[in-house]
Amino acid sequence: MEYLYVLQQALVWIVTIFWLYQLIVSICSLVKLKDKPLIEEKENRFMAIIPAHNEESVIGNLVESLKRQNYKQELFDIYVIADNCTDRTAEIAEQAGAIVYERFDEENKTKGHALNWFLNKKIEEQAPYDAFCVFDADNIVDENFIKNMNKKLCQGEDVVQGYRDIKNPTDSWISSGYAIFYWTMNRFYHLARYNLGLSPLINGTGFMVRFDVIKQTGWDTITLTEDIEFSLQRIIKGKKLGWATDAIVYDEQPVGFKQAWSQRSRWTVGHIQCIHHYTKDLATAVKDNKTLMNFDGLLYVLGSIPMFIITLILLGLNFIMYLGDGITTNDLIINCLRYLIPTFLLPIGTAIVIMILDRKPIKPMWKGLICYPLFLGSWLMINFKCLFKRETKWEKIEHVRDIKINDVA
Repeated sequence: MEYLYVLQQALVWIVTIFWLYQLIVSICSLVKLKDKPLIEEKENRFMAIIPAHNEESVIGNLVESLKRQNYKQELFDIYVIADNCTDRTAEIAEQAGAIVYERFDEENKTKGHALNWFLNKKIEEQAPYDAFCVFDADNIVDENFIKNMNKKLCQGEDVVQGYRDIKNPTDSWISSGYAIFYWTMNRFYHLARYNLGLSPLINGTGFMVRFDVIKQTGWDTITLTEDIEFSLQRIIKGKKLGWATDAIVYDEQPVGFKQAWSQRSRWTVGHIQCIHHYTKDLATAVKDNKTLMNFDGLLYVLGSIPMFIITLILLGLNFIMYLGDGITTNDLIINCLRYLIPTFLLPIGTAIVIMILDRKPIKPMWKGLICYPLFLGSWLMINFKCLFKRETKWEKIEHVRDIKINDVA
């Protein structure tokens, strides 16, 4: 029992130090820093790239929002990769004003493969672009998105994540859970790290990459979470990613539990793949570069599934020690509450603070706030399931409403 107590205390310290570090970093999001100076004044030329698989119901709205950008039309082109489509995605996108590339590959259907295929073509063509932005087909984009990303380029940023907002936050408790999660990540992860001089992460959609960055290797990703993988590749090389709060993209989230379960399962599997492929390289980068940025990147991968496993072991140890009369009933309850309260109840308060800071309406979100512990709890169940069974099948998000840029602007 003495050895179990020592192990328990060691795990408690690991978990406590990890979350204390996250808290200190998050607080830095409250500090307003001066804007970076411009290195050059230039109107760069952009590609807006949209990988799309059977997205005929939403692709037109995204292209429309991009056509309304507050940026010279001759300085950006809109490309749609109609990836293994069997509907009218290509036709509708072309009618809306996009340049359409049709791709058919039954073996390699992921977004990462589609991006690599398209970007390799543009590299071979020596296309005259300075940067590209990537969007999901169900997005709609704020009119100043490209203008604000151009400013980031002129400030010397190479890879920048925009502010990922939600266009259907009140449709269901599921979409509300996604909204609260992304609002939290936007401020307490991405902005906080950007303020500290650490590195945010690419977050799936609404990001910008300087074209020169990928000209040597293309979009070289192999996991289901190509966004996180690309971010980790940059961090390993000692390259910080940027953050643009004012470059806003509105993303559509699932409203049903089944779709959300499937989507988050794929994300969890992708994270596990990143842990497998990049933990060693991240640790080596920490050793070689000796920077907090590299250490923070390593903590990101260690803070997902590995920290989840450590927490499960810690909870299990408490019950074993209780059954062996090593701790009292009160000790067991207190130890469990130390996990349950920060995991399920504290995020509600955190979400309310963030919504106040970012001026998000709280009243329409009250059902989502109440159900947020359920949303987080289901994600923990997904993590546990993916330790033993890892699903990789992509399921299309059903679009239940026709939301245009005027509906969210």
